[in-house]
Amino acid sequence: MRYLLRLFTVTLTFLLSLPVLATSEEERLVWRFGLEEIDGSVQDIYAKEFKRRIEEKSAGQVTVDIYSYGTLGESEDLTALTSLGTLQMTHASVGIIGSLVPEMQVFNIPYIFSQHDKLNQSVLTNNATLYEVVGNALIDQELRLMTFYLEGDMVWSTNTEIVKPDDFKDFRMRVMNSPLVIESFRVYGADTIPLPYSQVYGALQANIVDGQSNPVFSIEEMKFYEVTEYMIWSGKQKFTTSVIANQAWYLSLSAEHKTLLRDTFEEMSDFIFEKQQALNKAQLTKIKEFKPSMTFITLTRAQQNAFRKFSVPIRERYIELAGQPGERLLKALDEAFGNKK
Repeated sequence: MRYLLRLFTVTLTFLLSLPVLATSEEERLVWRFGLEEIDGSVQDIYAKEFKRRIEEKSAGQVTVDIYSYGTLGESEDLTALTSLGTLQMTHASVGIIGSLVPEMQVFNIPYIFSQHDKLNQSVLTNNATLYEVVGNALIDQELRLMTFYLEGDMVWSTNTEIVKPDDFKDFRMRVMNSPLVIESFRVYGADTIPLPYSQVYGALQANIVDGQSNPVFSIEEMKFYEVTEYMIWSGKQKFTTSVIANQAWYLSLSAEHKTLLRDTFEEMSDFIFEKQQALNKAQLTKIKEFKPSMTFITLTRAQQNAFRKFSVPIRERYIELAGQPGERLLKALDEAFGNKK
């Protein structure tokens, strides 16, 4: 009930903030796009370039309005608003939306990705089984899958050194509120504490949690490095996000606008791949300049394998949550990423 009241309040605030449009036709040509991240982030870079291309290609017939993180609530709110049709599109990271669509939690399985990001991005852009299985699951939620892309390696920022599973004993790890993310740290022995993105800095500062996991650009822009002492590249996961749309809205579009959307999303794949790599590299340089005392650790292959062995039950848990479609998807992705059985 509290969540429904919160969603109603967010929706009402949003509607009251909209300009009065002359005709329903004009309103139809305003595409509202929600972000889970703040200005300057990977999602912000993506959305602004998407906006530029759509408006240019449509000769101004379509306007894309962008709503940055916090404008309309947390990530769960954006998904709900898109399902309702208040937003036409939103970003939805697999860690958050996975609670609603279990099939999408496949990317929360530790060490599922290849070590080669160009291959990873190609699979996220083109794999037919991925778009079939996840697409069908989203349609049941009045949503439509538009695309997937990577935002960078998930890096642990912690206040103690973590190089083996035993190091997680008595360690309080902030996690997204996603069943598979929570379990993926519990198998190492960590105490998991689900918290919204906006509360992570304060929780680290107050020692409510001992660490968190996010891409480098996020650690810099949210200043998590100020309240942690180590950044650890474990190879465990890569931050994966999707763009989803309201299904009824998409079906109402003209053939011309559907083609415009499809072509633009395809073009954006190479663009955002290069931009996220550049942003993560630049933000890491900033962290090193701002905090020379920060310790940077990249786990060796042997150290990664120790965590990988502990993670095997997560694959079984995913199949329990996602059923036969999820099992088929996992098999297809293992093949596409070149994972050994």
